[in-house]
Amino acid sequence: MREILGRRRRLRLWRKRGPVQPAQLEAVLTCAAWQWPVIPGVGPAAAGGGRDRRCACPDPECAVPGAHPFDPGILAATTDARMLRWWWTNRPTAPVVLATGGKAPCAISLPALAGAVALTELDRMGVRLGPVVATSTRWSLLVAPYSLERLGELLYVKDRVPGSLRFHGEGGYLILPPSETGTGQVRWERAPGAGAVAPWLPDVETVIDALVEASTSAPDGGSRLAY
Repeated sequence: MREILGRRRRLRLWRKRGPVQPAQLEAVLTCAAWQWPVIPGVGPAAAGGGRDRRCACPDPECAVPGAHPFDPGILAATTDARMLRWWWTNRPTAPVVLATGGKAPCAISLPALAGAVALTELDRMGVRLGPVVATSTRWSLLVAPYSLERLGELLYVKDRVPGSLRFHGEGGYLILPPSETGTGQVRWERAPGAGAVAPWLPDVETVIDALVEASTSAPDGGSRLAY
């Protein structure tokens, strides 16, 4: 009788926890709670393994393999949890693509080595940072929404803006963890805090100088564009 009670107790505990959700589905439902519109990415082709895998899209020379939206397009990005569940139930390993701009976060990305230098300098200056996304080749700092006009004003006064800097604003997108792309895993270098409240984001003006400087002084001249 003691063994039967023990089995029942363990069963009740398992039911209370519930089934574990796939990592991507958990991530997109968190984005929905934060009002970050997302959409499934195309992902890498199924064949092969490791890094430098071909993109699942029809373009054999895709510049960002597995790391972009395809069908549906970026305009379909949503915070509707029912739609997100449907998408990721059908494609549970699909990359998580954030539609940037509007009321959603924007981002600035730069080569990984330059990104590490920039974060060190920003930490030294005591600048408060938000989440930072990292791949094997690039780091992306999430910032508060900005307009193209405001960004243009900030960049106009710079002597030089390296072409390796990318600005993910209105109409753009960014791949979020725990996505897998053709060049490998996407991860958090600075993870957002847990909870229902959306992470705090810095203003673009507080980080742009350090990102431009780090990209300009990068060993490769900051010219590397590979995602």
